[in-house]
Amino acid sequence: MANEAERKRWNDERWAAAWPSRERLTESVSPYLLAAADPLTGQRVCDIGCGGGSLSITIAQAVAPEGELVGYDISAPLLELARQRADEAGVSNAHFVETDVQAGGWDQPSFDLAVSQFGVMFFDEPTAAFAAIRHHLKPDGRLVFACWQGVECNPWHLGTALRGLVPPPRVPAPGKSPVGPFALGDDEYVRELLEAAGYAAVHGTPHETTVCAPASAVVDRSVFCLMGILPESEEEALKVAQNHLERFAVAGTGEDEALYEYPLAFTVYEATKP
Repeated sequence: MANEAERKRWNDERWAAAWPSRERLTESVSPYLLAAADPLTGQRVCDIGCGGGSLSITIAQAVAPEGELVGYDISAPLLELARQRADEAGVSNAHFVETDVQAGGWDQPSFDLAVSQFGVMFFDEPTAAFAAIRHHLKPDGRLVFACWQGVECNPWHLGTALRGLVPPPRVPAPGKSPVGPFALGDDEYVRELLEAAGYAAVHGTPHETTVCAPASAVVDRSVFCLMGILPESEEEALKVAQNHLERFAVAGTGEDEALYEYPLAFTVYEATKP
């Protein structure tokens, strides 16, 4: 099954419940992605790995009233959150579908624009996945997505700090590629993937920004077990995480939740279907 491990992880209620806190990081990237995507009234747009739907709803509002947004994700709980948010916002032209775009078989007319905000780094067959997205674009349709630069450019991430407490990364099965938040951190690799998938005019724009957010935007003890941390090591892992984040502490006293200023480095890629 394509992306089997990711399907399991993103459909775990604990992982999905922790996601809204992590959106504090991803939402700070949305303005950069939206500026590059420039959705227009009347366009049909798909959001790949739409998660809780925050970006989807913004784009749906931009393409209304004639346009339409279809959000795709493999996480049933996050799609329910997206639908709830769309209803609360009074957005009726956003629709959310549980599917793995890597597997193809979308039952939809072609799109003018495909976007993704940190959703395309989890394809274990990325060339096939990007080709499937291209197949569902109109001629001259555009793909615009944001992905993290390398982990060395994103020191807020806990992966390095917790390395001694989590199992080593799995070796991908034959024919599969490594997945994870930094899987597309190498610019040359991304360009090669997109060109191999049939895109033209590939262009990447690197960005850096900072965002103030609580520790929960980066660490959540409830998902330690899903990271492979043993129950008897959770206290140690929490201390390691807290020590790691101290370098980013900027505010918060008394009963207020401490805030941290996280430096984010990401790239917004644009490509066109010939």
